[in-house]
Amino acid sequence: MLRQVFHTPIRILHMNARVQKPAPASHTASYYAASSAPQPDHPTLQGEVNADVCVVGGGFSGLNTAIELAERGFSVVLLESNRIGWGASGRNGGQLIRGVGHGLDQFAPVIGTEGVRQLKLLGLEAVEIVRRRVAQHGIDCDLTWGYCDLANKPADLAGFAEDAEALRDLGYRHELRLLQPSEMHQVVGSDRYVGGLIDMGSGHLHPLNLALGEARVAAELGVKLFEQSAVTRIDYGPQVRVHTAQGSVRANTLVLACNAYLNDLNPELSGKVLPAGSYIIATEPLSEARARQLLPQNMAVCDQRVALDYYRLSADRRLLFGGACHYSGRDPSDIAAYMRPKMLKVFPQLADVRIDYQWGGMIGIGANRLPQIGRLKDQPNVYYAQAYSGHGVNATHLAGQLLAEAIAGQHSTGFDLFAKVPHITFPGGKHLRSPLLALGMLWHRLKELV
Repeated sequence: MLRQVFHTPIRILHMNARVQKPAPASHTASYYAASSAPQPDHPTLQGEVNADVCVVGGGFSGLNTAIELAERGFSVVLLESNRIGWGASGRNGGQLIRGVGHGLDQFAPVIGTEGVRQLKLLGLEAVEIVRRRVAQHGIDCDLTWGYCDLANKPADLAGFAEDAEALRDLGYRHELRLLQPSEMHQVVGSDRYVGGLIDMGSGHLHPLNLALGEARVAAELGVKLFEQSAVTRIDYGPQVRVHTAQGSVRANTLVLACNAYLNDLNPELSGKVLPAGSYIIATEPLSEARARQLLPQNMAVCDQRVALDYYRLSADRRLLFGGACHYSGRDPSDIAAYMRPKMLKVFPQLADVRIDYQWGGMIGIGANRLPQIGRLKDQPNVYYAQAYSGHGVNATHLAGQLLAEAIAGQHSTGFDLFAKVPHITFPGGKHLRSPLLALGMLWHRLKELV
């Protein structure tokens, strides 16, 4: 399932939407940008800087890699082409959900059944990393526990029962509860679903505030953060030199943490991750009674369709409704007009509610839906993490820990497992790979109608 959101720098007011506080410069206009904590301006890189490690990308992957490395005593420079949290990390659905991939058993021929089990355990640990980081550093990001998978058909509910049993076999310590059709209004005020699986070990948060809080932590640990510092060229070798328009970084080790925004910076890696658009609308603030009717337990929820819906309440009781993953590379001209009918199919009682915000972005999709974490074979001092396929909020934090362990020379079973799994390059080159995948996803959507 794809559960995060990200890219297009758009803010369009729908119907009678009122003008809201302008977003910080260079941030995609969104509910998150309008409600974010104060963001310090980090300088643009100028001149030459030296560091043990240069991290490219100021999202969750880059920030958490930098934090983990700084805690291990490394000097770190982080380069962000826009502002901290500008991409997926500051625009997504804010759902913090267990797991790191889809269909992990498919990798047993490569990493063995025990390796698959370890990946599943790492998918649980990934959420705990976020939990600990928020608590340890007092990051105010509206972290709220409680999540429910929603069944669109009876087969989904049967699958939830299997999922719950498998989680218990792994020793999952949080409450899991299957919901039958008659119980669904305990979680969601809609008649659209035939069951669900409550998970109190997953939840939701304000993703941009989490990223900004982690940037603060990184800076306090001595990480040098540079914004508006897009990388223009990389000179590889025993020592890398990373160039920007006005400066460069010399480092022993390089980490590429750009995900869907890698573009042509490294063609080998960019060919293995496909940017896919996903979109969110945010309503006006709802009354307490109305919000409680929609989501009585204030859980994040997600259905099971290929073109899935995911939604939750914000801290000020707006409904944040997202989904509609696009593989075509073209964004809707009016996101609110496109998403609002989808919201009304779930909640027809919101027909009179104003849409205050709309935005979208790019998530990084890999062909096998497993995050790509490893190092380049021909450049062993270059590490990377990308292609979270909708599990980015937690999997990025895990990636940061695993990358730091590997760079520090610590034994990292998790890094070794991820690095062993091969990842294919999408066919068709950068111009054809999106249309080809769009056709493939259309086939899966048609199968849902059978």
